[in-house]
Amino acid sequence: MPQNTAPKATEMLSATPQGLARAADLLRAGELVSFPTETVYGLGADARQGAAVAAIYAAKGRPSFNPLIAHVASIEAAKRHVIWSDQAELLARAFWPGPLTLVLPLAPDHGISDLVTAGLDTLAVRVPAHPCAQKLLAAFDGPVAAPSANPSGRISPTTAAHVRAGLDGRIAAILDDGACDVGVESTIIGLATNGLAVLLRPGGLAAEEIEAVLGQPLASRDIKDPLTAPGQLLSHYAPQARVRLNATSARAGECYLGFGRYSGARACDLTLSATGDLAEAAANLFGHLHRLDALNQPIAIAPIPETGLGLAINDRLRRAAAPRD
Repeated sequence: MPQNTAPKATEMLSATPQGLARAADLLRAGELVSFPTETVYGLGADARQGAAVAAIYAAKGRPSFNPLIAHVASIEAAKRHVIWSDQAELLARAFWPGPLTLVLPLAPDHGISDLVTAGLDTLAVRVPAHPCAQKLLAAFDGPVAAPSANPSGRISPTTAAHVRAGLDGRIAAILDDGACDVGVESTIIGLATNGLAVLLRPGGLAAEEIEAVLGQPLASRDIKDPLTAPGQLLSHYAPQARVRLNATSARAGECYLGFGRYSGARACDLTLSATGDLAEAAANLFGHLHRLDALNQPIAIAPIPETGLGLAINDRLRRAAAPRD
């Protein structure tokens, strides 16, 4: 059982056979381990152990009505926990392993803790592509519930240093294997309604690519609908500082996060991509927000096109700028 009654030293593990074995042993013991995926660093726990999953919510300060993603090693492993469909087969064969999460009805005898699903009758499941995540899941040989490894609502982590800054002393270990490549969380597609594929959260896989494989457009989620997947809270991914969007320049006292032809010239300014490359911008997004947030100044952010990965970037930015409780 996890011991979360007092602060503990967080182990820093390398992505060696010894580090991976230690991380898998900690997961089996009900402890929390952060590990890299191609999108962001996740905060993992055995998805079958209710006490371990509860420790995720406690460490992050995450609302328990917000469901988690179960990470598994393969399509075959996913089928143990959800009711599969033809659409799921199409998308999984095209994009797994990769930055795509599918929400499907829970299978009978699924074995997943109710805390993972937040009491829903569906499960969000993904096969990550990062070699370190793949090796950890193979060594653990079970489903790992893993939201992003940051305090709830704050900027997602794309390096082990980001994880340590937010969760040091709250979790058992951090498995360090460098920076994440994609930089924004996975795209989430709901397949719980027969024949209807719904974009529940834009992410690291462009919606256009998914629609091309399905041969039909994705339906959209109403922002007022109940939460059915991670990343749907109105205020999320937020820096401590206030955020102003679609800014073509910085105001007095602001730092500027530029894109393409919009960029700042002062020491505190950063640019997501000077060439307007959306993949580069997605990879830089959370890291640049972490750096600017450390300056304790309001952040103005340049306009980002609402196409391709720009949908995911703008989704994260709107939630970062949303009014907070």
